Amino acid sequence: MTSPHPETHDGARPSSDGSSPEPPEEVARAVVLRQLSFGARTRAQLRAKVLAKDVPDDVADAVLDRMGEVGLVDDRQFAHDWVRSRHRSKGLSRRGLADELRRKGVDRDLADEALGQLDGDDERAAAERLVAKRLPSVRGLERQRAANRLMGMLARKGYPAGLAGEVVRQALAADDA
Repeated sequence: MTSPHPETHDGARPSSDGSSPEPPEEVARAVVLRQLSFGARTRAQLRAKVLAKDVPDDVADAVLDRMGEVGLVDDRQFAHDWVRSRHRSKGLSRRGLADELRRKGVDRDLADEALGQLDGDDERAAAERLVAKRLPSVRGLERQRAANRLMGMLARKGYPAGLAGEVVRQALAADDA
């Protein structure tokens, strides 16, 4: 099978206009900058995109190291920003956020550090907001069915069953009053 971008003997690829070959460093740099133009990315996400362009591993790592040195690639900052943003906008629990960070290739220690921004009160408040927002849509349902729907919604966002049950019970009790 031939590649749509045949490489020269030194690993360079022909440029898009067919003139002289593009060095792999330039290919990697262009891929990284393009990806970052869409928003922050983790090193693992960027590395996968660069490697998909047939850039050698060592070149990809060197370019990503340089991008890290100048502050364009920072998994620590990415993780902190991601946790704040997704907790606020989607109401994800710490467990849900940890799963997302893992899928994005964030190191476990960095993820744990970023998740440390949230405490039990933050998580509970987010669960209460989610339930309050969803409560009108389950009014009129049999109580157990309403509770199941609300619990399911919280479970999908990664909330522990104990916290979810407590928040749902309190919300339904307050709604009945």
